[in-house]
Amino acid sequence: MTPTEQSFIKELEIFRTEAETAVQFFYAWLGMHEVAKGHKTVFRMFDEHPLFWNTVLGGIQTSALIAVGRIFDQSSKHNIDTVMRLAELNRDIFSRAALAARKQGELAAPDWLQNYLAAAYEPTAEDFRRLRRHVKKYRRVYEANYRDLRNQYYAHKQAAEPAMIASLVARTNVREMQRLFIFLLQIHQALQELFWNGKKPVLGHWRHSAERIRKRPSPSLYGESVHERIMLQAEQALLGLVDAGRA
Repeated sequence: MTPTEQSFIKELEIFRTEAETAVQFFYAWLGMHEVAKGHKTVFRMFDEHPLFWNTVLGGIQTSALIAVGRIFDQSSKHNIDTVMRLAELNRDIFSRAALAARKQGELAAPDWLQNYLAAAYEPTAEDFRRLRRHVKKYRRVYEANYRDLRNQYYAHKQAAEPAMIASLVARTNVREMQRLFIFLLQIHQALQELFWNGKKPVLGHWRHSAERIRKRPSPSLYGESVHERIMLQAEQALLGLVDAGRA
C-alpha cells in the first residue's frame, strides 16, 4: 500500500479504538442503570453496597466523558478531524484503482474483481462535505452541553460549588448523549466501508436506545456492536452476582 493509505489505516484504527472506548464506557453505565430498573434484585444489591457501586458507576461515567472529549477536542493529535482530514485531502485512496490494488494484493486478479469494481463507489467532494456537516453538528452538541462538564468537573476540578455543578449537569440529556456516542460508530463504519469495500459513505442505522436494546437484544449483532455487547454482558454479570449471593 502507499504511505498515504497506511497513514489513513493507522488513523482510522486509532479512531475506532477511541470511539469504541467511549461508547463502551457510556453504554456500560447506561446498561447498569437499565438492569437495575428492570430487576429489583439488582437494584437492591446496588442499594445495599452504595459506596462500591457509586464508585463503579462514577468511574465509567467519567471515563466515557474523558474519552469523547479526546475525540472532539481539536487540540488532540488524534481526533475525529485527523482522520476526516486525511480522507478528504486524499480522495485518490478511495478510487477504484486503489481499491482494486487492495482487493487483489500481490495475487492475480480474481474473476469477481471486475464486476465488484464496477459497482464500487468513488466519493466526491460533496460526500466529505456532508460527513463534515454531521461532525460539525455533533461537535456543537458536545461543546454546548458536555465540554464544560468534562473539563471543569471530570477532567479538572474547576467546578466545586454545588450550584455550578448542577448547572453543568442540567445541560445534559441522556437521549441526546446516546445519539452523540452512536454517531462515532456510524462515522467510523462509513469511512471503513468506503475504504475497504467501496461503499458510499452514509451513516448507517444503529440502535441507540439503551432501554430498547436491553428489552429486545439483537442476537445478530452479537460480536459486532460494542454498545449492544457491553449492555448484554453488564446484565449477565450483574444477574450472575445476584445469583452468586443467593448461593
